[in-house]
Amino acid sequence: MRAALRRSQQQTGLHRAPRPTSSAASAAPTRRLSAFFPPYPSRRTRPAPSKRELAAPERSAPAPHTDARWRTPPRRAPHWLGGGARRSQQPLRGAPAPGRERLFPAGAGEAPRGTGGIAAMVLCDVCGRALPHPRRPSLCRRQPRCPLCAASLGCDELRRHMETAHPEPGPPGSRRPGAPAECPFCGEAAGRELEEHVRARHGHLLGAPGTDTGNGEQLYECPMCSLTCTNIQILEEHVDLHLEEHNFSEGGNIRDLELAQQLQTEEDERQRLEEEKREREEFKKLQRQYGLDNSGGFKQQFLKNMEREVDRGRMQPFEYHKRKAEMMESLASGIDDGKTKTSGVIEALCKYYQNENKDVRHVWLSAGVDHFHSSLGDRGWGCGYRNFQMLLSSLLQNSFYNDCLRDTTLIPSIPKIQSMIEDAWKEGFDPHGASHFNNRLHGSKAWIGACEIYSLLTSLRIKCQIIDFHKPTGPMGTHPRLFEWILRYYSTDNEGGAKVVCTSKPPIYLQHQGHSRTVVGIEEKKNKSLCLLLFDPGCSSQQMQKLLRQNCDGTGLRLLRKFVGSLKEKQYQIVAVDGVLSLEEKAARCRASQVLTSEKIP
Repeated sequence: MRAALRRSQQQTGLHRAPRPTSSAASAAPTRRLSAFFPPYPSRRTRPAPSKRELAAPERSAPAPHTDARWRTPPRRAPHWLGGGARRSQQPLRGAPAPGRERLFPAGAGEAPRGTGGIAAMVLCDVCGRALPHPRRPSLCRRQPRCPLCAASLGCDELRRHMETAHPEPGPPGSRRPGAPAECPFCGEAAGRELEEHVRARHGHLLGAPGTDTGNGEQLYECPMCSLTCTNIQILEEHVDLHLEEHNFSEGGNIRDLELAQQLQTEEDERQRLEEEKREREEFKKLQRQYGLDNSGGFKQQFLKNMEREVDRGRMQPFEYHKRKAEMMESLASGIDDGKTKTSGVIEALCKYYQNENKDVRHVWLSAGVDHFHSSLGDRGWGCGYRNFQMLLSSLLQNSFYNDCLRDTTLIPSIPKIQSMIEDAWKEGFDPHGASHFNNRLHGSKAWIGACEIYSLLTSLRIKCQIIDFHKPTGPMGTHPRLFEWILRYYSTDNEGGAKVVCTSKPPIYLQHQGHSRTVVGIEEKKNKSLCLLLFDPGCSSQQMQKLLRQNCDGTGLRLLRKFVGSLKEKQYQIVAVDGVLSLEEKAARCRASQVLTSEKIP
């Protein structure tokens, strides 16, 4: 019965567990696993260590809970490194990191027993080769030598020799751009002649016979990457590829430098074009601001503004045609139509100061001056022309200047004044200023300033001078020296200390950045403070008419009065008339105006 049961258990793969002691007789049967996995060796069946294992001092005994046959064999150096089991502190090219082994399927007869068909292979720290079983005694037979220069060295010396004499090349782009390529054998900078240098000085390394494999074949090792070949021609082609890589890397660096230079040149050209475009736009903006953009002159602006007034319902069509006809007649004759003129203001001021304003100690007034304001044709740019009309109106009322102005008996229109300035340029006055306007003013909206007024007056034989107050002379950007100069200009005619003095002095042309006005008098308060009286072309005729009323209470003078704290521009220029020129003096001033100068204060 027992024999039949034992045969049945053997057929089904079941058996009773062995009885370690007599008290385990009733243990339950277990399923046998030997049919699926190899038997795990127990601690009792572990083989005894061999004499070689006992003699190796650097190997430590396995842990008591593991089997030596399942432990990864210790890494040993190849036979040509001396057979020691030393580990590299820094892996070379192709070698794994220290402490890491690669596992490969074991070949026939290579897997140690009990490893389940997997062989633990050790890679060389220097060349990266997979070594056979570490216990083979043939690994320690020969002395190690350098695979690149065949130098016989010890293990440690060989590692240092490989790191210093044959360092690995850096990553792409690590070499400085433009630096010549270095020889892989001697490190000499060879540049583009690297291939010729290697063949000339190290040709023996390229064609040197290799080692014998034992079966009659010669092995040739590449001096650059340690690749082993059995054919010398294949090795030469392989080395040529290395040399071509060096040349390509050098050529690539040169091409990169050329590309960078080309990109930088293109960027500079783009910035230059953008700067030129910006300058052209700024110049066009300045041309539009100063009326030099060829957008038409007085006539075109007058018609355009009248059409706009008709469109807005502020002007009737019949009035449009009437004013257009008057404007065309004025342009044809060259005489101002007088639509913007206000006369008698100086006389009204003289009466007012004599009867009112007790806080004024002295007041000096210019000779009779008519006020002219801007019209539809010159609004925004005609202040200089209007101020010249004011100055000329005073000169025409003074018989002292009749000889100079016998050809100009009436106030000219703005287009006529432009033509008169062009005639002065043609005579040779201020050629530098003429070039600024391209010698043309008529038909434009060009602004004029003190230099153009000086050239025009001098061409008419009127003696004048330009005074330049080029910087502030008082606190908070004020110009007290300007007020003092104007006071001296008028006070020379003060006789007997009269309160109101109507002098024979012409008005003064006052220019600053962006605008100009006409000085017609100056007040001296009882506290010795000074106040200028100015005619502004921006004031309309309706505002100026308030000064002509009999019951003027002085509020209208606010349009004329400017105290020291009211004039805070950085620079002021004035044109003051001071007599008549002879023909010789006119010619001398014309020659002197080749480089126009002014008197600077301070």
